[in-house]
Formats: sequence, structure tokens, C-alpha cells
Amino acid sequence: MWLSLKLAANQAEAEALADALMDAGALSVSIEDRDAGTAAELPQFGEPGLADPQAWSRNWVEALLDAEVELPALFARLGLAANHEHQVLRVEEQDWVRLTQSQFEPIPISPRLWIVPSWHDAPDPDAVTLELDPGLAFGTGSHATTRLCLQWLEAHLQNSGDRKPSLLDYGCGSGILAIAAAKLGAGTVVGVDVDVQAVTASRDNAQRNKVVASFSLPGDAPAGEFDVLVANILTNPLKALLPLLSARVRPGGALALSGILAEQADEVMAIYSRHFTMRLWRESEGWVCLEGVKAAGSE
Repeated sequence: MWLSLKLAANQAEAEALADALMDAGALSVSIEDRDAGTAAELPQFGEPGLADPQAWSRNWVEALLDAEVELPALFARLGLAANHEHQVLRVEEQDWVRLTQSQFEPIPISPRLWIVPSWHDAPDPDAVTLELDPGLAFGTGSHATTRLCLQWLEAHLQNSGDRKPSLLDYGCGSGILAIAAAKLGAGTVVGVDVDVQAVTASRDNAQRNKVVASFSLPGDAPAGEFDVLVANILTNPLKALLPLLSARVRPGGALALSGILAEQADEVMAIYSRHFTMRLWRESEGWVCLEGVKAAGSE
């Protein structure tokens, strides 16, 4: 048995309090937005080009502690008053593997496309199924941006006819988009990521799903243009990557971008309109998927 202790902290206190809890013997510590789930919730992202995320204005600093810990002594060691706002919850011993697995059910992307963890049977044996377990790389299908891109791929590749378009997944994460594209009828499929772990995870997932796709770091990726390019990253990297991504799409080729908040859509479309005819394809949970067609004669 353990204790889960939540301590209230403002922005200036949160990091130092988390460090002090670790020094005091906590098994783990996390910082959470106390306003999560309310209208006052403030999303924060570790996005390149922005300052590193800081703690929220109002935080819970949560620590997992040995059940025998003396809370008054711990509060004194942390320099906190006995009446400092806090919450305590007992955490029973559990089968953590089974508990974790129970939190990941099959995810319906559409009636035709499902993401299914390896410990589940496919809900619809006639559907296109992606076998994918949670791991170190981003992309399990639970996030709105991933679902948007998968839905776009299904709609776009479904209408590609007999021709099998080539596809580049830039920022492939777990490889989920590239793998889905291969299963939905794409021809040559290439995934690129700057994270070595993502490349490794993508190769493993492709093998598990029995699809042919190549994954590599950017410097090792095959050269040339593609019929389709999909990039589910974040707004600032997407803005910076316009010249590189544009150069990888053939004239008349298709582009899908996500990882973009709804309020950022106009800015991204304006930048990409230099080389693409852009439009908003779909919005979900405050995130958008943008699509474009490469203009003839554009670099």
C-alpha cells in the first residue's frame, strides 16, 4: 500500500516543492493543473520555438509515498504549515499491468478503421485494424489530432482509385499514420522522425502489423517527391518546416497537417498558402486538420 499526497502550490512554488518531495523519499512526483477539467484549464505544450512549459498558476503537486510516512513530520520537513491545503488517498496494491491494459480499449476511428491493443480481439473482423500498444512514441489514436489524420487518410486514400499513391509521414511518432496508409492502399510509404526511439517504435509496429514501410531519421530518408504528405506535429515546427515539406510534395500532390489548435489554423494556412491551396478539413476537440494541394510550378 502507498499514499497519494496532493499539495496545493502556486506557480513559483510548484517545481521546488516537487524537488523537495523527491528528496524526502517520494517514489514519484507530478505537477497537475488544479483547474483541469474546468473552464479555467490552461493547456501547456513543450513546443519548439516557445519557452519551456512552466507550472500553472494553481497546481497540485502529487507524490506517491510509502504508506508508513508520517505526514506531520513530512510537512515540517517541507516547511509547510499543518493546515496547508492537501488531499490524501490510499493506493492499494494492484496488478498494474492488468490495470494499465484495462485503460486502453479498442478505438473506433470510423466504421471501417479501428485501433486495437494487442491484448484485445478486433471488434469488427471485416474492418481495417491497426494493432498498436501504448509506448514511448506519440500516436496511439487516443488524441484528437491522430484521429483527425487517420480519418483524413481514410477519406483521401479511399478515393485514390487503382493508383497507389506514395506517402511521406513526417514526424511519424509510433508510425501509426504510415501504417494506416499502407493498410488503406498507399504504395511506397516512408516515415521520418527526429527521435531515434520513434523510428525504432515505428519499425516494430510496422512489422507487427505486417505492412511494408520504411522509417528513418530525416538525414537518412529517401529523396524525392511524394503524392501525399501528412505531418501531425505542432504549429511552430510546421511553420518552420514549410520549405522542407513543400519540397517533398509533387505538384498536384496532397498535404495534411495537424497538431494545430483551432485558433492557430488561419496563421498556418496563410503560411502554407505560398505553395498550397489550403482549407480547413475538420475540427475535433479544439484541434484541426488542414489539407492542401500543391500548386503547379511551386517549389
